[in-house]
Amino acid sequence: MDLGIAGKRAIVAAGSKGLGFGAAAALAEEGCRVAICGRDQHALSEASTRIGAIPFVADVSEPADAAQFVRDATDALDGVDILIANAGGPPPGTFATTDLDAYLAAFELNCRASIAMCQVAIPAMREQQWGRVVAITSVGVKQPIGTLIASSTARAALTAFLKITAREVAADGVTVNSVLPGFHSTDRITGLYDESGLEQLAATVPAQTIGDAADFGKVVAFLCGRPARYITGESILVDGGAYAGLL
Repeated sequence: MDLGIAGKRAIVAAGSKGLGFGAAAALAEEGCRVAICGRDQHALSEASTRIGAIPFVADVSEPADAAQFVRDATDALDGVDILIANAGGPPPGTFATTDLDAYLAAFELNCRASIAMCQVAIPAMREQQWGRVVAITSVGVKQPIGTLIASSTARAALTAFLKITAREVAADGVTVNSVLPGFHSTDRITGLYDESGLEQLAATVPAQTIGDAADFGKVVAFLCGRPARYITGESILVDGGAYAGLL
């Protein structure tokens, strides 16, 4: 399927590794001009070389830095058509083990930074009457994860912002969606589980496997394409059937 986005200018936050890299690679494969950021210079250089992206060293856990990354990337690409709002996750924790300050850090990382990026990118998209915003969040938005209470809380707040924004900008040709990954093979997951733990984790998923970042990226790319122009304000699960609810 031709997604019709060859030549579009795509900005991918935290795009040097994991699901962010999967999205950046899929967009580059579709012919987009891509800019990515990351904190690790070596990983960033390697990722940008692999897919032909413009690299920026930036820490999107700081909303001001996240916004500046989008400004710098927009200047380098001479505009922006696509924004992939993405960041890593806060440390695991439960109600009993997560202190109040940890929620603030999670909110900065998984909510406010993405809002800051949207505030920079969306006005230009509205002006040109075309744009795509896709935020990478978590299945925890719909089915909160007990051991990731701060992450689930912050990402749910971001989802509310995205839903309201999607309705506000839809008439300007801009779509705003989020993609909710379940368990995928990324550094974050492999850092939390050993090999035995990963096997047990896969057994809890109806698909009986951990997701692949490259496949995930193709879902993100589809939402950025012309065939998805009538999809907005949605939260798309990519979780191998892990979410058990109806809605």
